[in-house]
Amino acid sequence: MWAVCKKEFRQFFSSLTGYIAIFVFLLMNGLILFVFPSTNIFDFGYASLSSFFELAPWILLLLIPAITMRSFSDEFKSGTFEILQTKPLSDWDLTMGKYLASLFVMLIALLPTIVYFFSVQSLSGQNGIDVGASIGSYIGLFFLAAVFVAISICCSSFTHNAVVSFIGAAFFCFVIYSGFNAISGISSLPAGSDYYLEMLGIDFHYRSISRGVIDTGDLVYFLSLISFFLIFTKKNLSKH
Repeated sequence: MWAVCKKEFRQFFSSLTGYIAIFVFLLMNGLILFVFPSTNIFDFGYASLSSFFELAPWILLLLIPAITMRSFSDEFKSGTFEILQTKPLSDWDLTMGKYLASLFVMLIALLPTIVYFFSVQSLSGQNGIDVGASIGSYIGLFFLAAVFVAISICCSSFTHNAVVSFIGAAFFCFVIYSGFNAISGISSLPAGSDYYLEMLGIDFHYRSISRGVIDTGDLVYFLSLISFFLIFTKKNLSKH
């Protein structure tokens, strides 16, 4: 597993692709937080990271599928997956190795954004920004990214085409992130069902953790979703 993880991680940074992906993520969030009208903190009149935590999931929704779209699809297309099967590696080793490598890449992309926290903190007033809510939001953002990576890896295991993998992953990430929230807003739904529908979406649990309260139910939700897609990926690989 760790051999696959190290190979994938090194391969990602062996070209400019990895560096460009991280640079684009940091640049987009920096522009949103400090430059773009209506979202930058200077237009708000008070120091807050809320715009960053609201818009970062949408950037990750496209960035993560772009990073992971070749995980298995290129292995299938080039025929190297058959070579990997001859190695002393189980399907679970391949799945977890590629998953952890992509997750480490996203962690590297998220870590520099802590600079935003200190920058906004220095611009804030006497009381500063809400540290508890910021820590909760970062934890929520990490789990959100972890789910997106699991979904994207799973989609890549279904096709030989990297573009199809990207489109499929972006679509499913979108549906699971905000689709249930949108459906819960339908007025014709039975009373009370809107709340339970909203609970099925990532956005509900992400917003819950972002309040600074780490609830067991939210953690179980994220870990269950990650486990489901990784197990599904492993089962799919066993068919090849």
